Amino acid sequence: MLSPATPIEVGAYEIANNLWLIIATALVFIMHLGFACLETGLTRAKNTVNILFKNVGIGILTYAMIGFSLMYPGEGHAGAWFGFGGLGIAPPEDYNPATYADGAYTYWTEFLFQGMFAATAATIVSGAVAERIKLGPFLAFSAVYVAIVYPIVGMWHWGGGWLAAEGFHDFAGSTIVHSVGGWGALAGVLVLGPRIGKYVKGGDGRTVVRPYMGHSMPLAAIGVFLLWFGWFGFNGGSVLSADPESISYVLVTTTLAAAAGIFGAMFTSWVVQKEPDLSMILNGILAGLVGITAGADVVGVMDAVLIGLIAGVLVVLSVVALDRARVDDPVGAISVHLVCGIWGTLAVGVFAAEKSFATQLLGVGVIGAACFTMALLIFATLRYTVGIRVSRTDELRGLDISEHGMEAYTGFQIFTVQ
Repeated sequence: MLSPATPIEVGAYEIANNLWLIIATALVFIMHLGFACLETGLTRAKNTVNILFKNVGIGILTYAMIGFSLMYPGEGHAGAWFGFGGLGIAPPEDYNPATYADGAYTYWTEFLFQGMFAATAATIVSGAVAERIKLGPFLAFSAVYVAIVYPIVGMWHWGGGWLAAEGFHDFAGSTIVHSVGGWGALAGVLVLGPRIGKYVKGGDGRTVVRPYMGHSMPLAAIGVFLLWFGWFGFNGGSVLSADPESISYVLVTTTLAAAAGIFGAMFTSWVVQKEPDLSMILNGILAGLVGITAGADVVGVMDAVLIGLIAGVLVVLSVVALDRARVDDPVGAISVHLVCGIWGTLAVGVFAAEKSFATQLLGVGVIGAACFTMALLIFATLRYTVGIRVSRTDELRGLDISEHGMEAYTGFQIFTVQ
């Protein structure tokens, strides 16, 4: 194996490819700032420090130690259900950066790019369980989920495993990243239960949903636009080369789907809620982005618009339906990432030529069953061992004070239900 100091003659083609993937990696990294701003803005001020803390990318270490080798175990695992390349990260013995991945990128660039994706799956869970989960157990869940669960199901497709052999198509992760995070979020919410006072009995015996408004809509909007910006790296980088035609096409379908998601969410919100809800429109953008992520490279331009439009409708209907079912998701993460991730993956089988709807459905179903079962098991184990929910007093007080002993904003020491 060549040492890092070994000089290698690399052509302009290889340099351009690798440089674009490094830029895309930086754009995906910015998405974590977007998630932090969005989740913070859509939750209450007394939990701001806690939200920001959970969005710090600590999962990258566990992904480096074990996750990357589980997801990309190397040759000899084609069509397999499981593979492992060994602890830590190290290039193969015959590694040559000028020829690795046909010159598209180096081994180290591949690790960084995929590491950013892995951290995204854990971040999705953070928003759904916000405002009532203990910090330690959440970090433990994230470490296990990113190190083991996400890489194993990712290997089934992106690592050349059995789903790849079946012809399953998920270009940049509507299922492999977003619904994986969404299934984890759903499991966490079901084990945790709703926030105190979120669902109360009305005078007629019906359940009344109390809206807990986010404390900063400007911050939430900034988060969404940062995410949209980062998605150019998320989807554009998934071309895995600097091919100008492929990148530009993917960015067009991505942008149009996001824009269509705005209209889908806006009109649905106006009809269902009798008013245009900004938080729904913001989630409509994300819904369109998640929806197009599976097929951005293979669906038509107008198909992308339709996919985004339907995703925008679905996200509003899902948020309303989950509230009616007493499933408390403060930021709409389940609706955005799970529901629209499923839709986007299935849409490949509807709109893309030579792609099988049955195969897409198979991938969604098997990955969903695996992720939800494992996430439920991890959360349940934590619940019945160390506990995962903060006390009533700490929840009402706010997690900034109770979990961190500090505040993002002053003046929340005296606590109320709100």
